Amino acid sequence: MNTFGQCFRVSIFGESHGEVIGVAVDGCPAGIAICPADFMHDLQRRQSGAKGTTARREADVPRIVSGVYQGYSTGAPVAILFENNDTRSGDYELFRSVPRPGHADFAATKKWDGFNDLRGSGHLSGRLTVALVAAGVIAKKLIAPATVEAELTEAGGQANIAEAVEKAVAAGDSIGGIITCSVRNAPAGWGEPFFNSVESLISHLVFSIPGVNAIAFGTGFEAARMHGSEHNDAFISPEGQTATNHVGGINGGITNGNEIFFRVSVKPTSSIAKPQHTLNMTTGEITELVIRGRHDACFALRLPVIVEAATAIALAELMSLGVNLNE
Repeated sequence: MNTFGQCFRVSIFGESHGEVIGVAVDGCPAGIAICPADFMHDLQRRQSGAKGTTARREADVPRIVSGVYQGYSTGAPVAILFENNDTRSGDYELFRSVPRPGHADFAATKKWDGFNDLRGSGHLSGRLTVALVAAGVIAKKLIAPATVEAELTEAGGQANIAEAVEKAVAAGDSIGGIITCSVRNAPAGWGEPFFNSVESLISHLVFSIPGVNAIAFGTGFEAARMHGSEHNDAFISPEGQTATNHVGGINGGITNGNEIFFRVSVKPTSSIAKPQHTLNMTTGEITELVIRGRHDACFALRLPVIVEAATAIALAELMSLGVNLNE
């Protein structure tokens, strides 16, 4: 499905090479200041242009078509459109017969009986994350004074990200990365166990980002190697502040008032220039696949702001859900 949320509902639509990408945000309270300029900082952080990112450049100017009047939200769904202009659809027709290894080409063709749009990966493209970023800008306004900050801390297994990207580009290959994300000033008490726990909803949104393949809160898998005496976070104030934060600011699926902290693993881009040998589904023979077109050697470079957006959307939903349940 293309809609997330019960109280703060986000719906996305469009394809990578279609006319527009769009998002509708329902559940935004009336009276929130919203204008196109509010979106530009985060949208620009998502754009390509750095070494190792795709040569495709879209202006990504948000066109607000509903839910905002005279600079303020009206309480109606906020709808935003983004035009697609810099497209090269001819690069993708080959993948109907020779689906890219590691990509969703094959699975999507099976799911939709071949009617899916393969151009630029269609509805499965990372291009649709522009819609998540836009919704995230609104969500960040709602959850204030809580703030979300993410950064790429490792790429290709190296802390020297620029060097790792340079090597991948030179080899015609791709690399993944690790993104760390923290939320500060979130109050204690957000989260609805069991199925709407903080971890559940953040993970749900983060896994909607193409290429994300793992997420770990607090000490993550390292907790399995610790004793309880090491892992337990001792309280040091009546407000709930703890001496350590091994749980990443969440107990029982509920925020405890400490910093929310998690890490996200991003796989390498599937579309690489390096020759690969895979099956041609039409001929039934193994063939050499050389992928042309414009692709990110490390799309993790562009993901921190998208992870922030996904996190803010989840928290806006939890905040709204808590208010409605307690009315």
